Amino acid sequence: MGNTGVWLIGARGSVATTTIVGAAAIRAGAAPTTGCVAELPDFAAAELPGLSELVFGGHDIVDTPLAKRAEQLVHAGVLPRSMPRLVAADLEEAESELRPADRDSGRTGNQAASIARIVDDLTGFRTRNGLDHVVVVNVASTEPPGTPHSAHRSLAELDDALRGPAPVLPPSSLYAYAAFLAGCGFVDFTPSTGARLPALETLARRTGQPVGGRDGKTGETLLRSALAPMFARRALDVLAWSGTNLLGGGDGATLAAPDAAASKNASKQRVLSRNLGRPVDGDVHIDYVPQLGEWKTAWDHVLFEGFLGARMTLQFTWQGCDSALAAPLVLDLARFTAKACRDGVAGPVPELGFFFKDPAGDGPHDLVGQYAALRAWALR
Repeated sequence: MGNTGVWLIGARGSVATTTIVGAAAIRAGAAPTTGCVAELPDFAAAELPGLSELVFGGHDIVDTPLAKRAEQLVHAGVLPRSMPRLVAADLEEAESELRPADRDSGRTGNQAASIARIVDDLTGFRTRNGLDHVVVVNVASTEPPGTPHSAHRSLAELDDALRGPAPVLPPSSLYAYAAFLAGCGFVDFTPSTGARLPALETLARRTGQPVGGRDGKTGETLLRSALAPMFARRALDVLAWSGTNLLGGGDGATLAAPDAAASKNASKQRVLSRNLGRPVDGDVHIDYVPQLGEWKTAWDHVLFEGFLGARMTLQFTWQGCDSALAAPLVLDLARFTAKACRDGVAGPVPELGFFFKDPAGDGPHDLVGQYAALRAWALR
């Protein structure tokens, strides 16, 4: 396929740094491809770009060097101690392709100018590296939910509004807009608004660019999408499904704010209602525990009713490192989305739903069905 650019929004964060380090380590033969779906035998004939063909760049509002972030992840127990030294050249190369993000982007006008700056960064990245395709992946902090001012505007109306003095798009949507104008695919790995606006879907189709997302399915929700269909297919009546998440790190700090956590909770609960065929009682609670660092714990309690009204429960605990769970999926999504770019797929790609809590487009919502749809699409 030729070289593929992976432009990461939030490029100095834990997920992005782990993604860049992981790709470099696999290329160097210093790490296995554990967790990389695209490396499974089922996708050997899919003609995806190789990990050695990925070139990284991105935006971030912070300026901590990638090498320093990698050292911090070693200290947190995410990366092996020797890894930053082994991939130092790759980190330096990626560092040269990182650009500062506008801290006020999405909060002040004129947003058309902000979009133009992002487009310039993306097109420059493509030209400097001779890239065949570029995929923009949003791995930045989750934005608060809410209905954007532009939710019901047509593309023409949105174009006009972006030139005005008042902000009309959140930062994640500015990046989606710029990605499509620059001829790039776009992946929403967070529950932020991103490309999930009718006008932006129109722009994606008009510019011929694929859209994947939203909200990467890495831990608790991965289990929910596997277990909820089990109850439905065994005709067991789920009465309530509640969860508690303990998070450290930057993600935990962001989601400690109730408005930011609301976006994440909504996508988690949506997986249940879609697989069970109806909403169920119960909520997800997210607690920030700074001492957990890059690690998280999720505990779920499921109350269900069986034959003759007998009430029973299922409880499970999931403990893991979010960055290590997310990074291989980011690599997978970059490669599958690059294939969609090559094949001329425009607009939402429902077959990528396997990777998301809240998939774009129409498709199955159970994990097994999503995997089958992904495989069939990748091999056609």
